[in-house]
Amino acid sequence: MPILDLLEQTRADTLRYFDLEPGQIDLRYAPDKWTVRQLLHHLSDAETVLFDRIRRVISEPRQVIWAFDQDAWANGLDYERRPLSLSRNLYLATRAGVIHYAGLHYEASGHKEFVHNEAGVRTLKQEFDKVAAHNRGHLDQIAAAISAR
Repeated sequence: MPILDLLEQTRADTLRYFDLEPGQIDLRYAPDKWTVRQLLHHLSDAETVLFDRIRRVISEPRQVIWAFDQDAWANGLDYERRPLSLSRNLYLATRAGVIHYAGLHYEASGHKEFVHNEAGVRTLKQEFDKVAAHNRGHLDQIAAAISAR
């Protein structure tokens, strides 16, 4: 499936989960794992981080870009009390930007590289692919949490 289709499909699937009933939003896919609420907040924040990387690689390739500590973000940004509407809006706006730049740069500039401090040399194309794959992985966890109910 082409990258734009994957990005649009995972966006549609993700947005649907922001409207879950209160009893479903705090379900977990496994003990000691994040709740659906926390996963949605994480998807929103990760989207902003990945979008920042994408824009940096397009504009200033070959930089060293640092990983982020997802657990520190979950705690520091108070995923338990943060409004889901805020994360939904951030996710939606950021994904629109990712889709826009994927349309322009996935093929044309996909070869541009950056250095991830943990993963090593990566390309812009790999980062766009990561956005969709990361999102899909967490959608699978959300679906598992809801089906385990």
